[in-house]
Amino acid sequence: MQVTKVARMLAVNPSEHESGLKSCTVMALLDGGMLKRHKSWLKAEPPTIVVATIGSLCQMLEKHILKLDTCQVLVVDEVDFMFNSSKEVSSLKRLLTSYSSSKNRQTIFASASIPQHRRFLYDCMQQKWTRADVVHVHVNSVEPMPSCLHHRFVVCNRTEKNPMLLSLLQTDSPESAIIFVSEQSEKSKKAGSAPPTTLLVDFLKSSCGRFSDVSLLEEDMNFNQRAASLSELRGGGGYLLVATDIAARGVDLPETTHIYNFDIPKDAVNYLHRAGRTGRKPFSDKKCFVTSIITVEERFVLQRFENELMFCCEQLFF
Repeated sequence: MQVTKVARMLAVNPSEHESGLKSCTVMALLDGGMLKRHKSWLKAEPPTIVVATIGSLCQMLEKHILKLDTCQVLVVDEVDFMFNSSKEVSSLKRLLTSYSSSKNRQTIFASASIPQHRRFLYDCMQQKWTRADVVHVHVNSVEPMPSCLHHRFVVCNRTEKNPMLLSLLQTDSPESAIIFVSEQSEKSKKAGSAPPTTLLVDFLKSSCGRFSDVSLLEEDMNFNQRAASLSELRGGGGYLLVATDIAARGVDLPETTHIYNFDIPKDAVNYLHRAGRTGRKPFSDKKCFVTSIITVEERFVLQRFENELMFCCEQLFF
């Protein structure tokens, strides 16, 4: 939805060197292009620019809903997801070798983190996925995260995490914040327990007067519920969002000033994506905060993130 919004802005206001080009039609295939009008449009006017994730793109190609023969620019987002799944890697190989007869297509793989990028570049050449040199573009090769981010942590027992979070919110008085919570385990689901996100939302609503209107974003919500939740956040003033890692990628809320890791991320890449939800306001050097609530045993995990992502964490005491 966010990419579509930007694309429509560019289509309406082309840059000076594009002024002679014909107008662009922008269509968002949020349901995989299954609607009849989408299929008709794709057949009548095949797209020249495609922006997609690898999973949704390959699904449409396999069902013959979309063809890439006329595609001049293909942008594949969240490419680091592929390294966790052999299925995604095989989809990538098919995408680069079988699905298109175009000899001049430019393919762009985008991600805030590509941990195995050297191996990926090597494979692109060895497998002959490209007819020219591969270009690796670093937005910032020195600092993986914006310099305006201030990283902090507090140590407490697991039973003290709720009151600790409440103390942080009362002390920080964040303009807008996102609280990241781990997904519910399968064991907990089978036991019929309430999701940790729901438990935290209920606790905050009953304890925190200023943020009595707490929003929620998690995997179990359908597309319309997620869209409605994000729309409310963008339309209002200050907000407090409790979310799982589904909000760590692709969600653009520039007003976010604080990130709270109620549960520590599972790895450095997830820490990077969570932290990247703040410090996003254009042309602003205002300091933003990423705070992790950890146990004593988790301190070494956070130190590993610090070493890998090259940042320093300040300890807070309450």
